[in-house]
Amino acid sequence: MQTALITGITGQDGSYLAELLHAKSYRVIGAVRDVQKAKQSLPVGLKNSVELIAWDMLDQRRMLKVLSEYHPTEVYNFAAYSSGAGMYDDPVGIGDVNGLAVTRILEAIREVDDKIRFCQASSREIFGEADESPQTESTTTNPRSPYGAAKLYADAMIQIYRQRYSLFACSAILFNHESPRRGLDFVTRKITQEAVKIKLGLAGELHLGNLDARRDWGFSGDYVRAMWLMLQQEYADDYVVATGIVHSVRELCEFAFSHLGLDYRDYVREDKLAYRPAEHAVLVGCADKAKTKLGWEPEIEFREMVQMMVDADLQSLSKDIK
Repeated sequence: MQTALITGITGQDGSYLAELLHAKSYRVIGAVRDVQKAKQSLPVGLKNSVELIAWDMLDQRRMLKVLSEYHPTEVYNFAAYSSGAGMYDDPVGIGDVNGLAVTRILEAIREVDDKIRFCQASSREIFGEADESPQTESTTTNPRSPYGAAKLYADAMIQIYRQRYSLFACSAILFNHESPRRGLDFVTRKITQEAVKIKLGLAGELHLGNLDARRDWGFSGDYVRAMWLMLQQEYADDYVVATGIVHSVRELCEFAFSHLGLDYRDYVREDKLAYRPAEHAVLVGCADKAKTKLGWEPEIEFREMVQMMVDADLQSLSKDIK
């Protein structure tokens, strides 16, 4: 039986990956800071199929103990400070958890069992204000936030450990990806939940920034499948994971509200104070390498994903008002 250890298992990516691996008959170990809190946060379907253990991203001795005890064949790292509104908060903590902690994991793997395969959830934030579009694995990196800088450091250390110690270590350069499990501090989930609140009479308006801002949005479940495929290859490598298609915040609003029988123009208000400076290049990923070498293709289209999120929020909020 294959054994996978997943950090950040209670987040959207970690939980979708756990479901994927459980369906493939893996033994799934969830490495978390607080076991009791994590039990309450897991989706219902995972509560009896995942083993939760205490883990500290700042404690390398604990990492060594866990790897020695559980002998995972694969390790996936999703534990990180948020990439949403918190990208500039606590830069020292971000550098430690999102960056240096990855080196701790790599060192623990090297010491315990250098055959363990490792996949890091990297981010399109390593490109910052990109100088070309679309972005590929060879695009010049130019992070503009502590979050992006820490992710880039982790990517660099993965390449070093791959070259110096022959570890099977990969970085998945993930572009924006969403799901019904996305946190409320992200604009996608804010829109779907507020649309449902308006439909249910719990809110009247939704204030947003630039509605014409565009992003390459995919579905979390598709992206973690790409990460699993990365660890099934003969050789370790880094891959951009993206849809290659951009959509605007306006489109997101249109799809979310129309799914509820509403016209977003009646409820959404642009807040000029929330506008971000114009980007030099469209932030859109080219996943040709993943498609060619991994045989990976996204399966859930943008509109379908938005509708999934709206349906989940409708189900949840309808229960709350009964």
